[in-house]
Amino acid sequence: MANVSLPRASGASTTVVPHPSVSRPINSTAPLPRLLHSLGDENKSVLSLMANGDHIFTGGQGQDIAVWDRHKFTLKTSLRGHTGSILALEHAEEKGWLFSASGDSTVRVWSTVTFLPVYILNPYLETGAGDLFSLAWNPAMQIIYIGCQNTSLQWQGFCKFQLDRHVEEQWGSGTSTPTRKVHKFFDSYPQYTHRPADLQANNFSLSSSISQGAFVGTNALINISAANVIDSAHFGYIYCMALLPSTREGTGYLAQQPAQNYYLVTGSGDETVKIWHCNPSGLNMMHSFDCQHGAVLSIVASGETIYAGCQDGHVKVLDFETRTLVRSIIVQENVDVLSLSIMQSDLYTCSANGHIHRWSSSFDCTASWEAHDGIVLSSVVSCSSDRKSFCLITGANDGFVKVWAITPEAEDNLSQLHETSVLISDSDVTQGDTMTYALSKFVSIPSVSSDPNHREDCRQAAIWLKKGLNQLGAQSTLLPTREAGSPLVLGTFHGTEGKHPKPRILFYGHYDVISAPPDGWDTDPFIVTGRNGYLYGRGVTDNKGPIMAVACAAAELLQDRALGIDLVFLIEGEEETGSVGFVDAIKEHKHLIGNIDAILLSNSTWISEHHPCITYGLRGVVHSTVEITSGVPDLHSGVEGGAAPEPMFDMIRLLGTLMDDEGKVAIPNFYNPVRHQTEAEKQLYDILSNVTQTPGSVLSSRWSEPSLTVHDIDVSGPRNSTVIPGKVTAKVSLRIVPDQDLQTIAQSLVNHLRGTFDRSQSPNQLSVSIDRTADWWLGNLDGPWFKALKAAVHDEWNVEPLLIREGGSIPSIPYLEKEFGCPALHLPLGQSTDQAHLPNERISLDNLSRGKSVIKRFLSIATNFHAPTG
Repeated sequence: MANVSLPRASGASTTVVPHPSVSRPINSTAPLPRLLHSLGDENKSVLSLMANGDHIFTGGQGQDIAVWDRHKFTLKTSLRGHTGSILALEHAEEKGWLFSASGDSTVRVWSTVTFLPVYILNPYLETGAGDLFSLAWNPAMQIIYIGCQNTSLQWQGFCKFQLDRHVEEQWGSGTSTPTRKVHKFFDSYPQYTHRPADLQANNFSLSSSISQGAFVGTNALINISAANVIDSAHFGYIYCMALLPSTREGTGYLAQQPAQNYYLVTGSGDETVKIWHCNPSGLNMMHSFDCQHGAVLSIVASGETIYAGCQDGHVKVLDFETRTLVRSIIVQENVDVLSLSIMQSDLYTCSANGHIHRWSSSFDCTASWEAHDGIVLSSVVSCSSDRKSFCLITGANDGFVKVWAITPEAEDNLSQLHETSVLISDSDVTQGDTMTYALSKFVSIPSVSSDPNHREDCRQAAIWLKKGLNQLGAQSTLLPTREAGSPLVLGTFHGTEGKHPKPRILFYGHYDVISAPPDGWDTDPFIVTGRNGYLYGRGVTDNKGPIMAVACAAAELLQDRALGIDLVFLIEGEEETGSVGFVDAIKEHKHLIGNIDAILLSNSTWISEHHPCITYGLRGVVHSTVEITSGVPDLHSGVEGGAAPEPMFDMIRLLGTLMDDEGKVAIPNFYNPVRHQTEAEKQLYDILSNVTQTPGSVLSSRWSEPSLTVHDIDVSGPRNSTVIPGKVTAKVSLRIVPDQDLQTIAQSLVNHLRGTFDRSQSPNQLSVSIDRTADWWLGNLDGPWFKALKAAVHDEWNVEPLLIREGGSIPSIPYLEKEFGCPALHLPLGQSTDQAHLPNERISLDNLSRGKSVIKRFLSIATNFHAPTG
């Protein structure tokens, strides 16, 4: 449906758009803004928002202002002091200040560097200001403007002469507190504190003290004087305001004004928008627009164009230069437009039904989507600290703050020309950094290796990764494995040539994931969702996230011409199902991989939430199937019970011989080769015990002692209580440790089971098979490669990494170490609560980003190693 422009008597026109449930752009091929992250608490409404390059500030019905780290998307701190809801926030970038207006009838000023309070502003008290709905900062004049519930417009300047005059007017030479008057209608009024002691000094200059940092954290009190008030500025609450700088002379009214002017635009419940000329001594009203479509709830200005969001779903487009109504956009009839934001030529309208619309400079609706499950109450457009990317940040009464990656529509259209061939592009980087964007694409491919229905998805994941590595600067190809198996991805980032042969490091990972049944997941497991500093999705921590972190680390070094090694990616697609065909494929294609000096992987998590780790040991594993059959069909227990030798009894007795009464494995000579714990290892376990509050003996039993597990017992037949099953199958595994020999232990298990069964003289038949195995692995803590990795972790996190082992197994690592004759290193990136293999798998954005930095540091150190090394 095309937009329809209807002529109006006033010379303006109305734009009508389709129902806002439309989920794709209406008059544009540009993509919808991409959700980067969600923050917050679903039990708290978000009434106000502000952001700078490093932080997002949110105010709500609670009395605190939440400060979120914009890079990690984690809660950094809270600003406490207000005793009412936080209704408005404003940022003074050049001063490093955040202003907050509240239902407690105060404005507080905070440092955005130290997060300590700087000032408390109390509005003029003669009539009682009530709730303070809106704020606007004038950077040229150093004035904050305040829109009040009692319809007054108030302001306070922060230039030196204004502050010195304020001290003289407010305090003079006395020490009394100004008299407080309560308004007969409004019950919100400032809660006074005692006069700051610093102000009691004679000849005190407040402005000079603040400039020297004396008041940071001391709550300097300022009472706005009567001279800084316009009573009844509107005939309704002043809900919103914006600053309109005019930097050119223009025609008409602007031709009569100086080249540089600032105007304050205010919107009110009286259905008007007013324009005020700003000067150091006050405000002069220049014009009033009558919107005639309910209260004006939101305002944004760009150039000489003012957009006013109204109570009934209209957005009035006003031209300041000609002082005319240009157009009325109907977003949706009778749905309040509660917030407006603008980025270059794109206008974003936020409505009470949770929808956001994007409008072009020609007032066409170019996107519409349901952003929140509730009323969108606030929004702000903000750029990154490097000013290369932009985001729209929205808050609603569903309790969430959502961060949307945006680009101007013109740039969106340009990027569409390459959409089919580009996976990771510069245009994508403007929608969030390459690593997280690429990870979202990678996770969206459900490469579940255990499910034959996802076999093609595994192949597509390999193809995507090959193309992604190519675009990041590697030379990549696919290597076939077994018939119908998932291919290996081989990609090499070639470092800069130097005087000496370059070290060659092989990074091993896997692109396959475990299945993700929807039960237990809060979101779609194959759509990356960001919440409160974490990315959620199947594979984000195991193992697609670490793969992208390492790839992006290499790409950044390559781009900076600082990659002094060759980094070889070897990524398989069947790790979760035992790496079937991996060994044969490596032997067949080893000549394509080339010589390797060290192996790196990142396929596990830390032992705790906050302390970085390096894994230096894994247990091995022997998986086996034990089957006992009677050779006859299932029998009825009421007919044959007591007469037929039952396979189930044989299986129970046989499995019982695998463990002794003390819970130890009873296979002969099983423990003889086990390496004894050294004093150095005991000290490591003591350190880890203090960190995890877990006894060292428990950690040791998990990591460095062998074990036996019976995983499952299955029977033939219908599994009801009247059937004697003719076949019983058990799954048994052994975990092995240094210095147990893998083949010897596997054969010992088979020999023990067969020998014990034969001695029972049962007429039933036994079969034992070894299904798959993996050897144990122990890293060299004294080697140069390990020391380099340890130094990289320390330099990034500024702490010594914990050295840990794991009870699980990764079959490929000991094999690759032996095949290429070089040491392996294991750097976990995730935290202990990442939920790998479980619902709501996640990884911390901070861990992912700093993990990338660790890799860059490690590769830079490795540049100084001369190949060959060992």
